[in-house]
Amino acid sequence: MNIEVTRINNGITADPKGYVKAVNEEYHYQLKKITDSIINTRHEKPVILLSGPSGSGKTTTAFMIEKLLDEAGCETHTLSMDNYFCPLTHEEKELAALGKMDLESPERIDKDLLNSQIESIERCEEVEIPKYNFADSTRHHSGLFLRRKPGELVIFEGIHALNPAVITVPDSKLVKLYVSVRTRVTCDDIILHPSKVRLMRRMIRDKNFRKRSLRETMNMFRSVEAGENKYIMPYKHRSDYDIDTFMAYELNVYRDSLIGQLREMTDCPELTDVTKVLEALTPLDKNDVSRDSLICEFIGNGQFKY
Repeated sequence: MNIEVTRINNGITADPKGYVKAVNEEYHYQLKKITDSIINTRHEKPVILLSGPSGSGKTTTAFMIEKLLDEAGCETHTLSMDNYFCPLTHEEKELAALGKMDLESPERIDKDLLNSQIESIERCEEVEIPKYNFADSTRHHSGLFLRRKPGELVIFEGIHALNPAVITVPDSKLVKLYVSVRTRVTCDDIILHPSKVRLMRRMIRDKNFRKRSLRETMNMFRSVEAGENKYIMPYKHRSDYDIDTFMAYELNVYRDSLIGQLREMTDCPELTDVTKVLEALTPLDKNDVSRDSLICEFIGNGQFKY
């Protein structure tokens, strides 16, 4: 799907909050259709796998789906697959510090523990959910125990959720979701690739919450994209449902926070199209974005805690 900058600007100029509301409602409607289908198969397929690349909005989408299922009377729990990372040895930590270790590799996942717990959860047996500490790359006992009741659902969210080498539980027990930006923004002769939208999301998030400059995020972009092409994209065809997480107003919100620094990064030709598209967009104040918006994962002030 393509959407023109002119169409976005017209919607925002006419009624900023009304446009945001309409876009959010359309996304919620998309999720509602999927959750209705999930409810129909909840007894046969009690485990939901949700995958997507960096900046796809998969964490917020998982929480939104959980909320919709809960509101429909189907109790749902969301678990991050990050907590199933293997602890790093001292030698591995040194390699990671030198940038010589592939931290995106599916080999980082403790597959035996993950699949064992998925199977136990499916059988309604109690498990203790692990907790991974990214500060020191260790995994701990969390003291958080989960026993799924019949009819309840559990969402496992993570970049490797659709990789059959990671998840060995039979597909017959699983619902598989893939989320990412799929819409392309057009402006004159420019067609902005969805990966550039995800890059801007990461720039905003890293700037706001991780104290990284836009250049630092950009420097990581190539390696992150390479990892996505290697570890995530090859398995998206395995999904039962594809979800486009693009919010038509989001680039207008990012515009003023990014445009100044992007104009200075003339040595990054990958950003030329991004800068031109942002320049053509009408700014939108983030205060016009409601707390139920998916992009609050990147700009803050959302309804969910991460």
